[in-house]
Amino acid sequence: VTLVESGGGLVQPGGSLRLSCVASGFTFSDYAMSWYRQVPGKVHELIGTITTTSVSRYYVESVKGRFTITRDNAKNTVYLQMNSLKSEDTAVYLCNARRSISEYWGQGTQVTVSS
Repeated sequence: VTLVESGGGLVQPGGSLRLSCVASGFTFSDYAMSWYRQVPGKVHELIGTITTTSVSRYYVESVKGRFTITRDNAKNTVYLQMNSLKSEDTAVYLCNARRSISEYWGQGTQVTVSS
């Protein structure tokens, strides 16, 4: 089982990035997918979740209206579109797959928002 994130990098405040997470080794369409972020010294923060068929999405208040999670079950990929980025969005971003007690994590991709 692997989850591989990509798309991170350095961006100026107000800019945009799109992160991708490609899954393999399990039935992607059976799992809810989430994005988390982590800052050194702090616990993972849930950013948002998308259900298996994209019917429902949840976002933490701090990213509502700026971040959008989508998924393509045919490509085993979940995306995180991040707009209007702020310095406080700087973190390692990780994707997560969960179904009942089964859970998988990616290694993360660094996003740095700085001028």
